[in-house]
Amino acid sequence: MKHLFLLCLMAVFPIAVQAQDKAIKSGSVTFTFVEKEVNGSISDFTSTSKIDWNNLENSVIEGQVKTETLKTGNFVRDWSLKSSKYFDTDTFPVISFKSTKIEKGSGTSITVYGTLTLKEIAKPIEIRFTKDGNTLEGTTTLFTPDFDITILKKDRAANKVVVQFHLALE
Repeated sequence: MKHLFLLCLMAVFPIAVQAQDKAIKSGSVTFTFVEKEVNGSISDFTSTSKIDWNNLENSVIEGQVKTETLKTGNFVRDWSLKSSKYFDTDTFPVISFKSTKIEKGSGTSITVYGTLTLKEIAKPIEIRFTKDGNTLEGTTTLFTPDFDITILKKDRAANKVVVQFHLALE
């Protein structure tokens, strides 16, 4: 009887451990350039994330989007933003993120610390996510001059961008 119990436990344990891991199956990224009240999106999101809700310190959230997919609803503005003066999509085809630390917040929230790489410039950022069922909704704030992109020739604060992430989990 004891051996049967151990055999059953060994058979069920890998399933229980696997069930804790979640991957991101799809996602979208939207943004608002605050000073000009311009909204946009960037797509073709891919991810190799693994999230273990019972053991966040062993989890990783990472993904990338293609810069050529940047859209603001204005063809001329989009063309300009993709040029070498701003995002330079020919030279820098992706924007990537990889977490370095994930912390549990209150309720269903988590804070993800990581590195955002844009135009080969890597900067630490913090994204606050809220889990709602099988969806993660996150927000962070960036300043474009930090990534060698100056939209407005004013101070750094005038180039503030709020970025939203909408991630669907498996």
